[in-house]
Amino acid sequence: MKTSAFHRRDFLRALSVSAAGAALASFASFPSSGYGQTAVTPIQAAKISDKLAVVSGDGGNVGVVMGPEGLMMIDGGYANRADELQKAIAGNVDSHKVQLLFNTHWHGDHVGSNELLGKAGVKIMAHENCKKRLSSKIFMEAFNMDVEPLKPEGIPMQTFSKGGKMTFGGQKIEYTHFPQAHTDGDVYLFFPEINVLHTGDLYFSGMYPVIDYTTGGWVGGMASALDSLLKVGDAKTRIIPGHGPISTKADMQASRDMLHAMMDKFDPLARQHKTIDEVVALKPTQDFDGKFGMGVLSPDIWVKIAYTSIGRHSSRAGQAA
Repeated sequence: MKTSAFHRRDFLRALSVSAAGAALASFASFPSSGYGQTAVTPIQAAKISDKLAVVSGDGGNVGVVMGPEGLMMIDGGYANRADELQKAIAGNVDSHKVQLLFNTHWHGDHVGSNELLGKAGVKIMAHENCKKRLSSKIFMEAFNMDVEPLKPEGIPMQTFSKGGKMTFGGQKIEYTHFPQAHTDGDVYLFFPEINVLHTGDLYFSGMYPVIDYTTGGWVGGMASALDSLLKVGDAKTRIIPGHGPISTKADMQASRDMLHAMMDKFDPLARQHKTIDEVVALKPTQDFDGKFGMGVLSPDIWVKIAYTSIGRHSSRAGQAA
C-alpha cells in the first residue's frame, strides 16, 4: 500500500512525540512490518503440498494455491515489490497466471499486489471491512502515519460479511472473519484436506503481534482470536502465520497463553487508571521477552500499543451500547 510522508502529530494523548518516533522507528526497522520498509529481504518459496506453497520475505507470508488453470494468492506483499513477487512465484512455485487474490486484511504489507493484479483483471476478494479500509485514507495513530487509499483497480470487488466455503484448483477452502482483533476486517483460511491453516495477521509466530487499534484491533481480541484458531483443525495442523515461520499448534498455544497473561496484567491496571508510562515502567512483559521480544515491536513499544488498545476498545464498546 502506498503511504504518505510521516507527519509529526501527537502519537497518543498520553504519549510524547518522542515516544511516537520510537514506536515508528521500531516498527519500520523490521523488514516485514509493511510500513517504512528499510531493508530488502530475499523472497523465498516453499511447497507445503502439491497444491499449496508459502512465499516469504516480501511483507506478510503469502499463500499460493495451485490449480491446473491458474493460481490463487492469499495476500500480496509490498507494492514496491509486486513485480518481483510475481517473478518469484512464477520461477519457484508455478508459472500459471494468478486468477484470484484473497486479502486477509487491509495492511500494506499484505495488499501490495492489489493494484498490479487488479489492473490485469485478477479478481480480488476480501471482507467488507477490508474493502472499506482500502477505499479510504487512514491515519494509523499508533505509528503516526497516513495511509492513502488504493486506486480503484486495487479495491476488492468480491466481499463477504462473515465467511464461507469455496473450492479453488480442486482444493476445498474454508474462510472465516474474526472481528476486532488485529483489525476489524481480518480473515483466516483453513484447508481441511491438507490440514493447513493460514491465519493472516491474527497470529504472529514467536513475536509480539501488531495491533491496529485505529481500525478496530485490540489485545483482548487477539487473545480471543487464538482461542478460536486453536480449535481449527487438530494437533497436527500446520500453520502459516501472518509473520514468522511455519508453526504448530504448540507454537500458537504459547502465543495464546502470553496474550491472556498480558490481559490479566493489563486489566487491573486499566481499572486503576494507570498511565501508559506507569504501565511500561512495571515491565509487565519481562517473563515473555526472551521468547517474543525480538520481533516487530520492542517490548516497551508493544506494551504502549497493547495497553492503549484496551482503552480504545472500551470506548468503542461504550459508544455502541
